[in-house]
Amino acid sequence: MNSVSVVIPAHNEEHYLPLCLDAIKVAAQSITQPVECIVVLNRCTDRTEDIARERGAVVVHEDAKNLSLIRNAGAAAATGDVLVTIDADSLMQPLTLHEMLEKLATQKFIGGGAGVLPERWSLGVCCSVAMVVPFLAIHGVSFCMFWCLRKDFETLGGFNPDYVTIEDVDFAKRLKALGKKRGLKYGTVWRNPVITSCRKFDQFGDWYLVKNPSFVLRVFKGNDQDAGNSFWYDARS
Repeated sequence: MNSVSVVIPAHNEEHYLPLCLDAIKVAAQSITQPVECIVVLNRCTDRTEDIARERGAVVVHEDAKNLSLIRNAGAAAATGDVLVTIDADSLMQPLTLHEMLEKLATQKFIGGGAGVLPERWSLGVCCSVAMVVPFLAIHGVSFCMFWCLRKDFETLGGFNPDYVTIEDVDFAKRLKALGKKRGLKYGTVWRNPVITSCRKFDQFGDWYLVKNPSFVLRVFKGNDQDAGNSFWYDARS
């Protein structure tokens, strides 16, 4: 493992991207491997590109309303032996990359995800999390920040473009299955979880998902473009 590439999808992320990149820079200080950041610009009309370049990130363009294609575009430009993907509104902790590489170095893990904590808590946020956790528990995967060797990412064919939502869960399931074939485990960065923003709750309300279970079902179908557009691709607070 000679280097690490971190892929960051970004659709008008001038507010969150600086914090995300700065957190990665701090996390990179805990490991000896060089870390490159790849920001995938998706229909940006703000200063996202300028911010990415100012902080030394590689810039890639992908305008599709499809996070699988967006993430894959970043991976295609990556040069690292280890691939990581994290959202622009999420923050690594100082030892997140260190814990991740520790797991890979044992050669017991195919890769994995991370624990995730919201930037704030409320009863509505707790109930919303409770709606999602059972789905992840059934499959035995974590999400938010995905990591694996580049060669294994390529073996899987990356993220599946058929999924415009829950592409991350699909990738995690396939990564776990690949590991099982090789006698390897799916790992989770628990000690240094990712902190993610609550901007969707700020925008739609803390109880939105609880009050709209039919919408949650549409999201978990994976192929409902209208659901993806309304909550992710066309929505910004």
